[in-house]
Amino acid sequence: MVNIILFGPPGSGKGTQSANLISKFGLIHLSTGDLLRSEIDAKTPLGLEAKKVMDQGILVPDEVVIGMISSKLDANPEARGFIFDGFPRTTAQAEALDKLLSLKKTAISNVLALEVPEDELIARLLNRGVTSGRSDDANEEVIRARIVEYHNKTAPVADHYAKYGKFKKIKGEGSVDEIFDRLSKEIESLVEEKV
Repeated sequence: MVNIILFGPPGSGKGTQSANLISKFGLIHLSTGDLLRSEIDAKTPLGLEAKKVMDQGILVPDEVVIGMISSKLDANPEARGFIFDGFPRTTAQAEALDKLLSLKKTAISNVLALEVPEDELIARLLNRGVTSGRSDDANEEVIRARIVEYHNKTAPVADHYAKYGKFKKIKGEGSVDEIFDRLSKEIESLVEEKV
């Protein structure tokens, strides 16, 4: 099983590249935001607990999110692997995820971090703001704050996986195809190691 965490600041192209990688490698996209919404819609015990917390404006506790990830893993026993999107965001979440995957007899294979210069990210997001209508992509100050928050929160997670030799920076500039080729080469080498 190949389990990838795809990292990258807002505007780095994670969404586009996740979709391409899922299609090519037959991996399952594991987005914690999507999981939360589907558990809430299905009115599962975890979903009801998450909704109660979210309705109070509080972040969903890590153990609830880990429970949802565990359910998703159990529901896909034949999966070739997963792409984790939006999780883990803290070292505590990374440690909890590692523990969960260990119980499931698997592990994170690698963290692939899309590296894009800040000026390029801002240009991409402002452009996306024009076409998507997303208010958080229309204001340069808000964009800069999101990028700073990303770096502050995810740097410790990167350090956590780097200790185990499971962190790789990928140049996130160029065409969608060029970036996809760089990511694919990394994943292909992981797939070959597993065979």
